[in-house]
Amino acid sequence: MDSSPPFLSGQILLALPGMGDPRFERAVIAMCAHDEEGALGIGVGATIENIGFHALLEQLEIEPGEAPDAPVHFGGPVEPQRGFVLHSLDWGGQESVQVGDKWALTGTLDVLKAIAAGMGPSHWISALGYAGWAPGQLDEEMTRHGWFAVEGDDAILFATDTHDRWPSAYRKSGIDPALLAHDAGHA
Repeated sequence: MDSSPPFLSGQILLALPGMGDPRFERAVIAMCAHDEEGALGIGVGATIENIGFHALLEQLEIEPGEAPDAPVHFGGPVEPQRGFVLHSLDWGGQESVQVGDKWALTGTLDVLKAIAAGMGPSHWISALGYAGWAPGQLDEEMTRHGWFAVEGDDAILFATDTHDRWPSAYRKSGIDPALLAHDAGHA
């Protein structure tokens, strides 16, 4: 019998109602790395107000060029000044990390320059910050009321409106999000 823990790279974590951490209310996190050394994911369920992709590029002195002025996502509370692009596998840079056969994560300027030049990945999401877990922390959180993991899905990530990702991912896994309890029962 295989007793190794189930690693969640390439899956999408959905916050359960009432998890208790307001930073992750209705969170949708694309898991990019999860092993014995910890876990890292990029939040794709909320955008950062007052900053679009063009403003981000201009701050980095990159001419927006062909890039649409897409929203920038709240990737997570860790290193909120650090940028990432979660993208389809049809583009890869030197520092890109491929997540199984699902998607790739790039945190270097080359992907931003490629998107601005119209030569980047066909599907992408920009984010500031990431969600990170110490060794064993996410495994422990998965045993409590907090997160629900679903299969990684390009349609949820790249073809669903940001604010519809959370309910859509639940529905796609066969769960009506309206029926999820917001509070655990108290006796």
